[in-house]
Amino acid sequence: MTVGRIVITGASGNYGRGVSDRLIAMGRAAELILITRRPDRLAERAAQGCTVRYGDFDQPETLAAAVQGARKMLLISGTRVGARVEQHKAAIYAATAAGVAHIIYTSFIGIDDPANPAEVRHDHIETEALMKASGAAWTMLRDAHYADAMILMAGPGVMQTGKWFSNAGEGREAMVWRDDCIESAVAVLTGEGHENRTYNITGPELQTFREVTAMMAEMTGRPLEYVPLDDDAQYAMFDAMGIPRRPRDNHEVGGIPWNSDDMVTFGRAIREGFLALCTDDVERLTGHRARSVREMIEQNRAFLAGG
Repeated sequence: MTVGRIVITGASGNYGRGVSDRLIAMGRAAELILITRRPDRLAERAAQGCTVRYGDFDQPETLAAAVQGARKMLLISGTRVGARVEQHKAAIYAATAAGVAHIIYTSFIGIDDPANPAEVRHDHIETEALMKASGAAWTMLRDAHYADAMILMAGPGVMQTGKWFSNAGEGREAMVWRDDCIESAVAVLTGEGHENRTYNITGPELQTFREVTAMMAEMTGRPLEYVPLDDDAQYAMFDAMGIPRRPRDNHEVGGIPWNSDDMVTFGRAIREGFLALCTDDVERLTGHRARSVREMIEQNRAFLAGG
């Protein structure tokens, strides 16, 4: 086995590409084994010197060969909320059977409390338990909600209607830039002393969606209103948009892979205080402070304002 090789699952997704971009820029292309269901999408990575292999969470037999030769694995959580435990189990079992010594996982904040209603909790807490029982060293990167998801994906709809509808109430969370999550993962993959540790990867401050709406209004010069909804009204709004309640593979509405069970339970978890976590783990891992929601809005002011 080549000591130091890193295998990345879901390597053709946004997170996987972000991690491999940074590792390639560090001169580590030859150390990377990139797993994807669509190797053709990573042809440029092969040309850059990475090893690209076919692997499918839903076909465990494909993973055994895919992970061969790796010392560390970045297990990027699958996208099918409610169905990920079996997928992740297959990857963990394949990794440990192949001698992978350290598994790093993109988990989620606030999952220790069994009262947390977020549907994603089950997938993540069960995956973490499998990792801890695997015999390999582990690191949990518990990422907060991406600021990018709300500002760049949901933001244009807010600007168009002039209203931010949410069942999150006055709950607070510390949304984080996806890039800060990616850079934290790179720090763990390339650094030392991260074995058997859990990091809460959050933004720098707790905020309500009402406060975020006010920031967007201030910086774009548009009048915007925050409109709290109850859970039933939030479901009804998503139903009217054609968003499925359960996740579907390769299904997007407005370019976003929505499913409302995930989003409504997420909003409830925020409302009930389960995601009100804020740490300096980004700075501890990367050496720079976590970037803020305000900075995300400022950087994308023209996009949000429609120009």
